[in-house]
Amino acid sequence: MGKAFFIIGILFLTVGASLWFWQKQPTPIISPAVPKPTPLTRYSFEELRARQYEGSEIKLERVLEREDEFTAYVFSFTTDSKKVTGQANLPAQAGIPGKKFPVIVMLRGYADKEIYFTGLGTRKAAGEFAKAGFITLAPDFLGFGGSDSESADIIEARLEKPITILNLLESIKTLPQADINNVFLWGHSNGGQIALSVLEVGKSSIPTTLWAPVTRPFPQNVLDYIGELDDQGRMVMASISAFLANYDAAQFSVEKYVQDITAPLQVHQGTGDQLVKVEWTNEFVEKMRELGRETNYYTYKGDDHNLSRNWDTVVARDIEFFKKHLQ
Repeated sequence: MGKAFFIIGILFLTVGASLWFWQKQPTPIISPAVPKPTPLTRYSFEELRARQYEGSEIKLERVLEREDEFTAYVFSFTTDSKKVTGQANLPAQAGIPGKKFPVIVMLRGYADKEIYFTGLGTRKAAGEFAKAGFITLAPDFLGFGGSDSESADIIEARLEKPITILNLLESIKTLPQADINNVFLWGHSNGGQIALSVLEVGKSSIPTTLWAPVTRPFPQNVLDYIGELDDQGRMVMASISAFLANYDAAQFSVEKYVQDITAPLQVHQGTGDQLVKVEWTNEFVEKMRELGRETNYYTYKGDDHNLSRNWDTVVARDIEFFKKHLQ
């Protein structure tokens, strides 16, 4: 019995000494988890809605060409402290003091920098709109023409484009010949997606025409075309994978905010388009009509991505649309 009590006593002493030792040790400091930086959040539609767009002075820098009915200029403005150039067409009567003209902001689709020139993708249609009495403004976008460089991050370079247009829209008031009460949007292909982004972010009612618009959600609207790239899109895939690991893509996508489009729309789609499937455009138009939005929709049997077979008809329908919505 005495031996048992002795062993129990030793155990109590051992435990007590252990507790005393650990109480004397400093409490370990556990650093809180450091959140990953998410700088691209500022391009989410909610963040874009929360910021201000003040615009800048539109400058007509030099003459590109003179026609009997209009003059084409290289113009420039500033977006977030960066210079953007583009082509501006002013109707011949724009020189009359006090005379003002409605404005069409024209957004081109994808362009290869190796062959790009100011006016690529918009020049021909812009000429017809100018002949019909409209000022046209077709920005080159950052990284193109005489503009400052775009972001080195290929995702950010894409996301910053709606900001460029929102700043341009605010800049129109500095152009003396512009009727700021009559401003329209025209977008082709990816330019159509940018136009839709602008309408959703601004919740604006700017009448808009769309040629074969890219309406797929982000990043699917990019993934659909990576097979066209020289490296089979490996670099783009890597960038998108990194983006999806840190961001909710829906916050940057036209699909999530489609109900916020209230502007009158006119949509043109060729059924032979190999880049934008007619089914995609059909789905978009159906959504617009379900929401009760004014949407004129024209399909052109067998026509291509540039609507080349029916080009004259498409342009004429757009001029009619713009004139119908003049205030």
